[in-house]
Amino acid sequence: MAHYRSLGHVPPKRHTQHRDPEGNLYYEELMGEEGFSSDSALLYHRHIPSAIVESTEWVLPDQTLTPNHPLRPVHLRLHDLFPEDSWDGTDVVTGRRLVLGNADVRIHYAVARKASPLYKNAYGDEMVYVESGTARVETVFGALEVESGDYVMIPMSTVSRWIPTGDEPLRAYVIESFSHIEPPKRFRSRFGQLLENAPYCERDIHGPTETLLVDETDVEVLVKHRTSRGVVGTRFVVPHHPFDVVGWDGCLYPWKFSVHDYEPLTGRIHQPPPAHQAFEGHNFVICNFVPRKVDYHPLAVPVPYYHSNVDSDEVMFYCGGDYEARKGSGIGQGSISLHPGGHAHGPQPGAMEASLGAEFFDELAVMVDTFRPLELGEGALATDDGTYYQSWARNR
Repeated sequence: MAHYRSLGHVPPKRHTQHRDPEGNLYYEELMGEEGFSSDSALLYHRHIPSAIVESTEWVLPDQTLTPNHPLRPVHLRLHDLFPEDSWDGTDVVTGRRLVLGNADVRIHYAVARKASPLYKNAYGDEMVYVESGTARVETVFGALEVESGDYVMIPMSTVSRWIPTGDEPLRAYVIESFSHIEPPKRFRSRFGQLLENAPYCERDIHGPTETLLVDETDVEVLVKHRTSRGVVGTRFVVPHHPFDVVGWDGCLYPWKFSVHDYEPLTGRIHQPPPAHQAFEGHNFVICNFVPRKVDYHPLAVPVPYYHSNVDSDEVMFYCGGDYEARKGSGIGQGSISLHPGGHAHGPQPGAMEASLGAEFFDELAVMVDTFRPLELGEGALATDDGTYYQSWARNR
């Protein structure tokens, strides 16, 4: 996200001496993507950021993936994953359950009232959609106050923790990338500025507003990373708290974006999913379906036409309103539908006829399209309704 910011105390020139009031040097850290060839930030620490006291294994929750075979569309009820009596004992990091995944992206879900440990994902960016609840997300760059409808972008290897706030449990839909997540290239100028045809702009992107300074010693940090065995976890003990940054600047930092600030594109006839795109990673895209006026051609059919995604799997997370095309399928708030490549899908029986003449859809959904097949995590196997694939033929 090439949008320069500066926070706290930084020296007037990079890679030069920066000292505290007592004359001690701060420790400059360059955090950058793609070696030294892409976005980066310079952070100034009170303590050496590479110091480690101890390194042991962190045993991750079940990361097993099962092929979707025999091939079928599936409906998953994510709200069934976490009964109410579990909310107080779970957090957004160690409590997340794997739902879907492939070699490019993994989708998890968590419901929590408990603060998470310090954590960083060392293999890719994380985009977390807050379905409901509120939280304070503390990071080495500073804190973000987030609420329902917020996307929270945590860059790769950023130390962070999630602290739910308020009475409502925090429901988090976690998109773990094996790459970087960014606005689509067609929304940006060659210098990185968001263009006039983009459905949001830099004013809608909100980063931390102040640095965090925490004085603690022998602090645990959980790290998720990759080996030849796949995704694994390590528990570090570091001598000083990572939140010791007095200032930073650059174009790489965590930020939030509210889905309610997304401006939908509409037309006389039905707009295809690329019109709803918000972000992209390597081999996948993220789209928003938000409340909007719908097609205004006199003979328009507002719900989607039947389509075969021959190159991709389509995942819809239904997080608000009433999704018109899925009426009669059993899908509701907190549901996921997976429509795999190789299967033609579209509106449920009767939905097309019922949509004729509609002028507005009150629906909210987050879509992830992947360009490699998705497999089912333990969270999917636990919540599959088992019958969704038959829903188009029930009244034949």
